[in-house]
Amino acid sequence: MLQKPLARKIQVRAERVKVILPILKKTYPEAKCSLDHESPLQLLVATILSAQCTDARVNIVTRGLFKKYRDAQAYAAVPQDELERDIQSTGFFRNKAKSIRAMAASLVEKHGGEVPHTMDELTALAGVGRKTANVVLGNAFGINVGVTVDTHVTRLSQRLGLTKHTDAVKIERDLIPIVPREDWALWSHLLIFHGRAICQARKPKCGECGLREWCPVGIKTKT
Repeated sequence: MLQKPLARKIQVRAERVKVILPILKKTYPEAKCSLDHESPLQLLVATILSAQCTDARVNIVTRGLFKKYRDAQAYAAVPQDELERDIQSTGFFRNKAKSIRAMAASLVEKHGGEVPHTMDELTALAGVGRKTANVVLGNAFGINVGVTVDTHVTRLSQRLGLTKHTDAVKIERDLIPIVPREDWALWSHLLIFHGRAICQARKPKCGECGLREWCPVGIKTKT
């Protein structure tokens, strides 16, 4: 049983989400995964490439990448240096190429080249952590197992008073009991869209924010 102060804190945060979630949905009806993909494998590769790289840059790179590599077998077979050249502009290309090749080899060996759709199976793949698995499960399979926590979700969750943590796993644990499960994948997209448009890292546009009334940071900026 939750201790009363903790239970009350969760209740307050859940009530805040209940108010701001419809506002975000109305404001960003187009909110969706920003990584272009047509299959679970494409999304898995794109998500690995998105580490420390913008989604826009990843989408530029994957236009040609997805035409060249049609399946897991192709990624597993390509020489390391060739894949590095193909993804170089995404940054950290040596580690990313190594991860993609190892991930693909695991898919071929253990799953017949198909992307599995459970958290345990995905995170057992080389180069695939919980964040990447959440992206693939929520967006490629429509399975909400957890909440994807990236830099935007981290920043906005803190500013909205939904968590005090900086660690992605702990932030996810704070969000899971207060965000409706059916909206877990969408929640991340909504915060990402709002983070890019309004709640920017260096200079948030609090005066233009539709969440200002329910945001601790926004309330402090009122004159």
